[in-house]
Amino acid sequence: MANAKVIQAKQESVDVVTAKLRESVTTVVVDYRGLNVAQATELRKQLREAGIEFQVLKNTLLRRATAAAELTELDSVLTGPTAIAFSGEDAVAPAKILNDFAKKNDALKLKGAVVEGRVIGEEEVKALAELPSREGLLSMLLSVLQAPVRNFALAVKAVADKEEQGA
Repeated sequence: MANAKVIQAKQESVDVVTAKLRESVTTVVVDYRGLNVAQATELRKQLREAGIEFQVLKNTLLRRATAAAELTELDSVLTGPTAIAFSGEDAVAPAKILNDFAKKNDALKLKGAVVEGRVIGEEEVKALAELPSREGLLSMLLSVLQAPVRNFALAVKAVADKEEQGA
């Protein structure tokens, strides 16, 4: 009886993690071995403020969830102590926060990630972390789109000023 309840609870946990893997825009896997309590608390606080869920999970549970979510390429990084960050909205935020934290704390190691259903390695996670935020990218796009209009307006103003001086 008790054994059946334990198995059912574990299956429910696998189902929850599978759903999070499928629904998340970005999921980053890290090795947290060596972080002290204060560091782990600070990391969790930063992630929570960005709307990112951070959990420490057993590798066997994660492997079952990756199999159910058809992300078995991620299994190669599921060794040693593993924590996972799920982000449902911002694709760059978890990678950026975890990468910045890892630069300051050698104990945290990036292992890999799933970005929009595609498994990527540690180096690609670091490259993703170097991208500007969504707002930054939109701002860059807006300035690129505004440049021709601004230049045209400046040219028209220069012509108008020149005609004023000539008259």
